Amino acid sequence: MIKILVADDHPVVRRGLMQILSEERDMRVAGEANNAVEVLREIRARPWDVVILDIGMPGRSGLDVLAEVKRERPHLPVLILSMHSEDQFGVRVLRAGAAGYMTKESVPAELVKAIRNVFAGKKYISPALAQRLTYEMEASGEQPLHETLSDREFQVMHMIASGKMLKQIAGDLSLSIKTVSTYRTRVLKKMQMKTNAELTIFAMDNQLVIPFRARD
Repeated sequence: MIKILVADDHPVVRRGLMQILSEERDMRVAGEANNAVEVLREIRARPWDVVILDIGMPGRSGLDVLAEVKRERPHLPVLILSMHSEDQFGVRVLRAGAAGYMTKESVPAELVKAIRNVFAGKKYISPALAQRLTYEMEASGEQPLHETLSDREFQVMHMIASGKMLKQIAGDLSLSIKTVSTYRTRVLKKMQMKTNAELTIFAMDNQLVIPFRARD
């Protein structure tokens, strides 16, 4: 029996995952977590076979939680489930130690397949993400500027490009506004840019954020 911990701050998502996995005889959602504190408490308290982790956790992001989980339980497979496309975070979370990356638009059968893969010690990589990894390995020339950013710097850039103000970012990441401002300065320097608008245009051009589309 594959014992699964589901970590997502949306109750509807957790309920949906539990319903999908309840139909599998070899899987059981044995615990839930709403935030980073609960995730870490659960992995310290009991053994788990697979953790399904949302990258957009409140307080501390999924990237932060992933790093902490891998420090405490290096061999525990963590499957990232996110609303963001593979282009935005896929490669980065795999490098950070995730066993796989899926979007929340994936079909249930693909989720079940991914869980079995990571439980067996394999990586789960979608065709789109595999293509991206292959491209990065074969690409010649200098590393893309956004790949020079640390995980925290990338988060801040992503949030700025998504239209969030520094105060909002500080609240979401549990940081001071001064600290977020410092990260913004570092990001602009590494990206060789001067304004948030330049960051936003770059992020949209490189599919690092989803551009806003007005409803009809």
